[in-house]
Amino acid sequence: MPHAGLMNERAMGPVEGPLFRARLHIRGGKRRLRQEKWSAGIAALYDALSAAMEWYAAVPERRKKLVLRPGDDVNSDTDLYRILVRSEILDGSFDYSAFDALTNRALGEDLDTLDAGPIVDGLESVMMQLGVLPFDETNLPPEDPKTF
Repeated sequence: MPHAGLMNERAMGPVEGPLFRARLHIRGGKRRLRQEKWSAGIAALYDALSAAMEWYAAVPERRKKLVLRPGDDVNSDTDLYRILVRSEILDGSFDYSAFDALTNRALGEDLDTLDAGPIVDGLESVMMQLGVLPFDETNLPPEDPKTF
């Protein structure tokens, strides 16, 4: 994964760790897509989304704004995405179900081709709504281009 060797998430804590991981994975996932490493790029971007949602929910002031219902599991990416939409943190325009299905497919096989533009655009919209984007990439450690 794009954060390997670039951070110690546990030492950073439940707020800064996931935020940093999300940003590293956005950068790394987009690089992999540019290199046409479709499956690896999708996996990295999914992890970025997961980390971004985890980061959002980890801050007590923001967590209080979440509209929770019995049975909701904030530790489930699928549930947390629905909760964020229900709570009007996210506008719901991103097709999370399709992205989740694509990610599951990418984890099981090497994708031959992909129109990544709409996926990246949708994810960037979600990341902006959550407050993960924009960010200054110079605040991230340099990426090793030799990594997968």
